[in-house]
Amino acid sequence: MGKRGPVGKPTALRVLHGDRKDRINSDEPQPDADEIAPTDWLGERALEVWAAYAPDLEARQVLTPWDVEAFAAWCDAVARRRDAAEHVDEETAVVELDVFNKNGELTGTRRAKNTWLLALDSADAQVQRYGARCGLTPSDRAGLKPQ
Repeated sequence: MGKRGPVGKPTALRVLHGDRKDRINSDEPQPDADEIAPTDWLGERALEVWAAYAPDLEARQVLTPWDVEAFAAWCDAVARRRDAAEHVDEETAVVELDVFNKNGELTGTRRAKNTWLLALDSADAQVQRYGARCGLTPSDRAGLKPQ
C-alpha cells in the first residue's frame, strides 16, 4: 500500500517554518551539482517544454541531475498532451464514423467519441504522475532517506 495522508512539506520549507526537529528529515539525500541537460530522445515539442521550465526549476534547485529522465518524461507527456488537445480541438470531441455492413458497403454513419480523447486522457495522467510522484517535487523528495 502507498503513502497515506496529505503530501508532506519539503524539508527546506520545514526548516524555514521552524518545525520540530523530529519532523525534519536530516538524512534527505542531495544530488551533486552536475550539469543538467535534456536527454537526446526528446522530440522538438518536448524540448520546447524543457526550455520553458528547466531553467527556472534548476535555479530553484527543484530540477537536479537525478531528475533528468523523470523530467524529460514529463516534458514528453506534456508535448503529447498538447498534440492530442490540438487534434481534439480540430476534430471535436464527438466525430462521425462510417458504418459498413457485412459486405463492406457503406450503410450510414454514427456518432462516436474521438479516439484522440484516449491519448489526451493518457497524457494527462502521465503529466500528473510524472510531475508529482517521480521525485520532481520537493515534498516527494523530502520523504527519501539514504539506504
